[in-house]
Amino acid sequence: MTLDTLKSHSRPTVLRLAQRKALTARKIVTQGLYSICRQSDFTWRYMANLRPSLAYQRLRKPLSALHESLLADLKRDGIIITSVAALLQNSGLFEELESAAWNCEASVAAQIGQARLDMDKPGTKTYLFTLFGRQLPLDPESIFVRFALQSEILHLVNGYFGMLTKLQHYNVWHTFPTQEPARESQLWHRDPEDRYVLKMFVYLTDVDEEAGPLTYAPGTHAQGTVKTAVAANWVREGAIEVRRSDDAQMEAVVPRKSWITAIGSKGTIVLADTRGYHKGGLAREHERILYMCMFASQASNYSDVFTRSVPFPHSSDKAMAFATGA
Repeated sequence: MTLDTLKSHSRPTVLRLAQRKALTARKIVTQGLYSICRQSDFTWRYMANLRPSLAYQRLRKPLSALHESLLADLKRDGIIITSVAALLQNSGLFEELESAAWNCEASVAAQIGQARLDMDKPGTKTYLFTLFGRQLPLDPESIFVRFALQSEILHLVNGYFGMLTKLQHYNVWHTFPTQEPARESQLWHRDPEDRYVLKMFVYLTDVDEEAGPLTYAPGTHAQGTVKTAVAANWVREGAIEVRRSDDAQMEAVVPRKSWITAIGSKGTIVLADTRGYHKGGLAREHERILYMCMFASQASNYSDVFTRSVPFPHSSDKAMAFATGA
């Protein structure tokens, strides 16, 4: 091989390396700027998320009296507990969601059985089995996508953020009962993905006090009135260290009597801004199965988990198009 040939072969490699370095540098700068912008609602909204904020002001529609009331409660407390029947016009989608979830459960029954046996072994969240992996198909035909993109849900979510938002994640969670002490997300914590992080939980089973319900400290979200820092301990989870608080540390800031525990029957819907302090999944007697989806702003530092092998069809619904990146 001649010197000229060697040079020609090396150029693409050098170019790719330079491109990767440029992308890495741009990502570092972007994340640095965003970490500054997310310190206040104003900079987060009008610097990091200016375009979706302005677009929402143009596209926003009046909400029903019920949805306005739910939105006001969500802004005040950081959490609301409602139901499929109250929130959604098309309850048939819940039946489709439920059927699809049970079919998925049946298809991985052996793995669930093994996970149930292994739940108290050392490891990260061994008490929680997720039906889907890290890469999720953003398929317009999937009920797990369509359920999240219903207009009533998007209007409520976007109204809370005050901007158009992105669907960032979905899954089905199966929680196993354990008698071990609380650990990981069973302890008080705040999710890190954005300044606002809105998760919707749809119960596929009844969830009582013994099934590990979400517990929330109202007012600890960005829009809330509780600004006192909660003491926390650094604990190692897998390869990283994270901050977790116990009940006594939380009670020093938010009285226990104010905590909201999201118990409910099958068909209950919980919307919670998980940037507020919360804990959940400490089931003692009953298994808990629920559908979860998550919304955040376009500036979120959450890694994209979606695969898009099937393109979304063109839609005149700009909120849906923005949510899916269509």
